[in-house]
Amino acid sequence: MADTIKRVLLSLDVEEFDIPHEYGLSISPAEEISVTSHGLNAVLDLLEHLDITVTCFMTVRFAQTCRDLTARIAGRHEIASHGISHSNFKSGDLLRSRIELERLTGEKINGFRSPRLASVSLSDIRAAGYLYNSSENPIWLPGRYMNLFKPRLPYFADGLLNLPISTSPVIRYPLFWLSFKQSPLWLFKVMSEWALNTDGYLNIYFHPWEFSDLTAWDLPAWLKKPSGCDMVRKLEAYLQWLKGETSFTTCSEFTESYKNRL
Repeated sequence: MADTIKRVLLSLDVEEFDIPHEYGLSISPAEEISVTSHGLNAVLDLLEHLDITVTCFMTVRFAQTCRDLTARIAGRHEIASHGISHSNFKSGDLLRSRIELERLTGEKINGFRSPRLASVSLSDIRAAGYLYNSSENPIWLPGRYMNLFKPRLPYFADGLLNLPISTSPVIRYPLFWLSFKQSPLWLFKVMSEWALNTDGYLNIYFHPWEFSDLTAWDLPAWLKKPSGCDMVRKLEAYLQWLKGETSFTTCSEFTESYKNRL
């Protein structure tokens, strides 16, 4: 990329904490929201402390339930669509979620990320009025998706700019929330720097529920550790390091600048 400024597209998937259902655990709709809300407040406090702007891919269900938090985000960060709810996604949710989020926030919704990064028709995303899509993680994640042969860098398809989640060059070391949790911070920095120096940007995302204390939940250790304050501290150390090397930007801002450089 011709731009010499290294850019970080940091994003949050603001969704219901529904992952316990995948492990046969019971959780009420109110708990799904409260776990996410608690973690979201913690990470928003950190972002404001560090003066970092992010993109929040938000479900309509969360936005409708947590109007105050949605307003807090809309006043400082970009809001994009993460569907109606985090479960039971349907193609009709593409247009419905964009329209409802625009109504709730008073802002134009430019981007989409599918729940659980599930495959969604790119032409359908474009037809629903989105300018960019960030739903592809170009790695193999057993039990989820096999995307090793998909593009690693931004590309246009059906008039839509696709912003894959970042990986390292060559070996495609994943640079997203799960590998961040499981990797030593020094290793994650090395891989991040490799991607930044090669690609000129980094597209990485987290979930607010990771910043709630999950130790009491009967979930796999790799999923819940670290969480809560430990996760906040680890993220803070990583973001402090990135701030010395890069400029943070929203996905919409990156999309606009990317088009202008073509």
